[in-house]
This record gives sequence, C-alpha cells and structure tokens, in this order.
Amino acid sequence: MTEFLDALQLGVRAMFAYQAVFFALLAIGLNLHFGYTGLLNFGQIAFAMLGGYGIAISVSQWGLPFGVGVLVGLGAAVVLALLLGLPTLRLRADYLGIVTIAAAEALRLLFRSVSATDLTGSTLGLQAFNGGFLALCPWTVAKRYDILGTRWSGAELWVITVGWTLVLLCSLLVFALMRSPWGRVLRAVREDEDAARALGKNVYAYKMQSLVLGGVFGALGGMVYAVGTGAVQPDQYQNANTFLAYGALILGGAARVLGPVIGAMLLWFIIAFSESGLTALVDSGVSFFGLFRLDEVFSTTDVSYARFVIIGLGIMLLMVFRPQGIIGDRREVMLDAR
Repeated sequence: MTEFLDALQLGVRAMFAYQAVFFALLAIGLNLHFGYTGLLNFGQIAFAMLGGYGIAISVSQWGLPFGVGVLVGLGAAVVLALLLGLPTLRLRADYLGIVTIAAAEALRLLFRSVSATDLTGSTLGLQAFNGGFLALCPWTVAKRYDILGTRWSGAELWVITVGWTLVLLCSLLVFALMRSPWGRVLRAVREDEDAARALGKNVYAYKMQSLVLGGVFGALGGMVYAVGTGAVQPDQYQNANTFLAYGALILGGAARVLGPVIGAMLLWFIIAFSESGLTALVDSGVSFFGLFRLDEVFSTTDVSYARFVIIGLGIMLLMVFRPQGIIGDRREVMLDAR
C-alpha cells in the first residue's frame, strides 16, 4: 500500500513537472497543425530543438541576454516553418510529413556533428545559459518547498510557473483564433480545401500561417525544457518525442483547446505512475496466481521499456473504443487530411 501511494504521489508530481509543460506545448502546436488544419507534421521536435538551442547558443556562445535568446529561438522556428512549408504545402499531406520528419532528424545529426562543436557543443551540448532566467525567480532557487505532498525546489517551481503560464496563454490564443474568421477558414481547409479554395480563400497562405504558429508553440516548449534541464544536448530531441506529443494529443482529444493539455498531463502521470509502480512490484517479488514471480520476467532496467508498452496498449484501446480522445468530438477527427 505504501508503494502504491508513493507511485501515486510521483504520478501527480509528474503531471505538473516541466516535462508535462514541454509536451503540452508541443501538442498544442500539433493540435493547430493536425487537429484544426489537417497538416501532418512529424517533425515538431525540430521546432523545440531550435527553441532550446536558440537560447543556449545566444547566451552561452554569443553572450547575449536571455530575452534576446528567446527571440532568436522563436525567429529560428519561424524560418524553419517557412523553409519546410514553401515547397510542400501545395502538395499532399504525406509530403509534408516526410519532409518534417526528415528535417528533424537532419537537424539533430547536424547539431551533434563534430563540425558544429564550436556552435552547438556537438554531443556534449551546452550548459550554463539559464542563469538570467533563474535570476528572476521570486523564491530561493535551492530551497525545497512542500506543496500538497510533493516537493519542489525553488528553481523547479519557477520553471513550471512560467511554463504553465505559457500553456494557459497559448491555449487562450488558440481558443480565440478558432472562434475567429481565420479559425473557421482553417476548419474549412481541414474538411475540404478544394471547397475553401473555390470560395476564394488562399489555402496555401492559411496553411503556412498555421504551420508557423504551431511551430512557434513547439519552440516555446523547447525553451521550457531547456531551462528546466539547464542544458541542451542533441539526443534529447529525438523524433520519438514528436510521436509522444501526438499520443498526448490523441489521449486528450484533437481539435479541442484543452485536449493536448489534459493529454500531456495524463500521459506523464501514466509514465511516472507505471514506472514507479512496476519497479515496486518487481522489487517486492510479487507472484501471479503462484505461476511466476514478476522479478523472474522483468528486471528493474526493463521497467523503463515496459511503461511505453503500457502506454502503447492504452492508446490502441483508446483508438478502438474512443478514437476522439477523452474530451474530443468524434466529428472533429473524421477528417480528410490533404
């Protein structure tokens, strides 16, 4: 019972940690791309990488203020969206998907290459760039605070406070945009872009605007992750993170403002709860119906892989019985992505 309560406590803590903020912002961008516009972006992590490295390079390599680094990261995300969108958005959705996933992996390999050592730190990455951010912390950075049974340092509290504020502001922006004429055109493009074009709408321009804005949300997520970890390293930005963000979006519900936020929180609760719970079961040597002991099948090192099997099975069952997600609308996800 004590192990279960400890696992539950860790799961609750993970729901509000900066990792959940990171995936919430990634998923908000993907929601704008896929949920509202019908764009298949498989390289959202590339925008996060540019956001994180924009701050890290500006501060630690160029000696610029932290605020300037934020602008550099956002500007880099906009440029990437334009470079990806200009040749592909006039084509079918699968071309954008292929280009984005390839670009994300190419950027990761470029940033970890030996030739980029002077700029990106190669495989070692960059550190010591979040001092300007932590200097604004209203709490004692190193002090530990107990909040509702969870313990946080002052630095962690500052990161998640800023992070969840960004999530709230981005969600409010999406809420407002989707109820504006611009948002209604995006929905029309998602449903039938030929019909939208026949009504005189510049479908290409609307797709580009959606790609840019969603990429900016992803860059903000990368910035939160960078200041949360205090370091950036290319292998932190694997393409698998994009698909975890899609998992959060599917879990919460696409084309719903709060869908990606709820999905990201639940995703990290499941990850943390399942890992700590499975570890406790393995350590206790519990047996199933007297047939075998769990520690004979799993080791504690296998738990980190088993938790993703659990998540995968959960998403499969969700897609079978409730494909629209927890708070989604089935009509919103029955789209013809182009």
